[in-house]
Amino acid sequence: MSSETFATAIFLITAVVAAAILVNAFFPVIYSATSTFTQSSQSADERLRTDIKIINAFSPTDGGATKIWIKNVGSNRIADTDIDTSDIYFGQPGDFDILLYTSGAPSAGEWTYSIREDTSNGYWDTGETLQLEMKPLATSPLPPSGGVVYFQYVLPTGIAVSTTYSAI
Repeated sequence: MSSETFATAIFLITAVVAAAILVNAFFPVIYSATSTFTQSSQSADERLRTDIKIINAFSPTDGGATKIWIKNVGSNRIADTDIDTSDIYFGQPGDFDILLYTSGAPSAGEWTYSIREDTSNGYWDTGETLQLEMKPLATSPLPPSGGVVYFQYVLPTGIAVSTTYSAI
């Protein structure tokens, strides 16, 4: 009788140890998967809540700075640092370049921005309008008056808007 009790106790201890090993082996994998799903969900939520729309565009053919206005129409506010690291593609269709951000007045191949309703909070809030000023590279000038201009604005999150319009 005592040998049966002893054998049952050994089987019980073995089962508990095996369960502990199993939990320790799978818990990090489950935690990692949960973390990945959470990050993916947050990223998707941010992309769904971020929406921008080009309101107007103006490119003078006299060499002045092009101005484009974009409104934040989503429910997500966009940090100024995200605006600084955005990509702008600008020029004639089939002959456009990526422009570089500058905090001062733009020269050839550069762009800058201001938020028209800026409250100096470090964000492009919902309903505010971003005014971009840019100049094309000398190697890719704008077309003559009436020619087509291509513009695309891409946030670091991958949200993009583009348009084509006529130079004036």
